[in-house]
Amino acid sequence: MQKTIQIKCIRRANHWKPRERISHVGGGSLVNRWKLELDEVIQKIESGECVFFVNVDSDPVAVKVAVDRDGKKYIKTVADGDLPTHLLNLPECP
Repeated sequence: MQKTIQIKCIRRANHWKPRERISHVGGGSLVNRWKLELDEVIQKIESGECVFFVNVDSDPVAVKVAVDRDGKKYIKTVADGDLPTHLLNLPECP
């Protein structure tokens, strides 16, 4: 059964390319926090194991895997253009 998971925060990588600025995503509650590396999130999306989303103006927006010009995979929402703007707007994970 596919899990639906809300991303509430990100961990930023020190990288100048916007598509590579996210190293981890996370969420959960104060009692049950989680954090995953970007490669694991990509694998879970591509395998169909999980569907990730973020809330944008209180509406769920799906997260998908995209590929940049150099062939590197990254994540962004279906509402984003080329850059993962909605994800980059999330707070930093603790």
